[in-house]
Amino acid sequence: MDYVFLLNLAIILAVTKLFGMFTRKIHLPQVVGALFAGILLGPALLKVIHPDHVLVMLAEVGVILLMFSAGLETDFKQLRGALKSSLVVALIGITLPLLGGFAVAHFFGQDTMKSFFIGVILTATSVSITAETLQEMGKLNTKAGTVIMGAAVIDDILGIIILSVIISMGGGDMNIGAVGFTLLKICLFFVLALILGYLAFKLFDYLGNKYGNKRRLSIFGVSFCFLLAFLAEQFGVADITGAYFAGLALCACKAEENIQEKSSILSYMFFSPVFFVSVGLMTSFEGLNGNTVLFAFVLLMIAILTKFVGCGLGARLCGHPKDECVQIGAGMISRGEVAIIVAAKGISAGLMEQSLFSSVIMVVIITTLITPVFVKAAFNRKPKALKG
Repeated sequence: MDYVFLLNLAIILAVTKLFGMFTRKIHLPQVVGALFAGILLGPALLKVIHPDHVLVMLAEVGVILLMFSAGLETDFKQLRGALKSSLVVALIGITLPLLGGFAVAHFFGQDTMKSFFIGVILTATSVSITAETLQEMGKLNTKAGTVIMGAAVIDDILGIIILSVIISMGGGDMNIGAVGFTLLKICLFFVLALILGYLAFKLFDYLGNKYGNKRRLSIFGVSFCFLLAFLAEQFGVADITGAYFAGLALCACKAEENIQEKSSILSYMFFSPVFFVSVGLMTSFEGLNGNTVLFAFVLLMIAILTKFVGCGLGARLCGHPKDECVQIGAGMISRGEVAIIVAAKGISAGLMEQSLFSSVIMVVIITTLITPVFVKAAFNRKPKALKG
């Protein structure tokens, strides 16, 4: 067995914490430091660490635990009250990036199918980065934070449906049977998730009353998280969506505080740093030339503006004040691992050229890096005083 992975983990944990301390000192979220640590250590700069199977698996566990924790911290009553806002924000926040990405790719000479797929990549919203930033700021449970979480989950669901449809079309011929089967599997998963979530809530509510603060409850809670994440993947839904629903199912039960406290320690000390560094490790400047850099720049501007304006507009249409619209728009910018997964699936399906992959990755990384900064600025901005 090659034990180099132990050295890699030692470097990742130490450098991530040092960078996190530095960014916190200059009043930036610690997650920004973790992402920069990945870029510094990875193929883009020092080439000290390269993504391998071990790191990929650990990073996947990290994002699953992060989304589970975000679900646990959700105020279910507030989420139910924000369902309309989340749906409207998600729909507009998907439509504008889809059209914008299509227009940019088509302008740069891509055919209709490939242009549409670039638009699909821009519809993705990676809530994990925003969730970590909001948790760090203590804003996850605010009205804006709840709308962001709800809209991001809806984004993932709709994005998966669109991706499934376009992949089933392949070279342009829609396979109606494949599309219908995919949609059926997605619907079946959410029916199953509702049933298991209800049963889990009742069970953990009972165990919380009976055993109080026993550590075994947190172990069973994390086990349920992994189970739902696994089932989500089996039904064609993102594992992070399953993890978030697992946390959501347990967020109002008597054992929630115990599960949240113990699982967050596990995530904070090991798995989350590996995940955030892994995003940085995916950055590479190879394959970039003048045309792809220009394409990446234009796509980046469209990626930022369409999410910020689209989601902010959706929030405004639902009656949210301007400050909350800015917060929601900023929180939906990050593409993160969701867009990377979509892009990778596109390459394997022949829907995107390898030469454009580096451009897309640059857009993903930059939106991921700037989102925590935008979110902090949006939540810290002071409302303008009314003129009297």
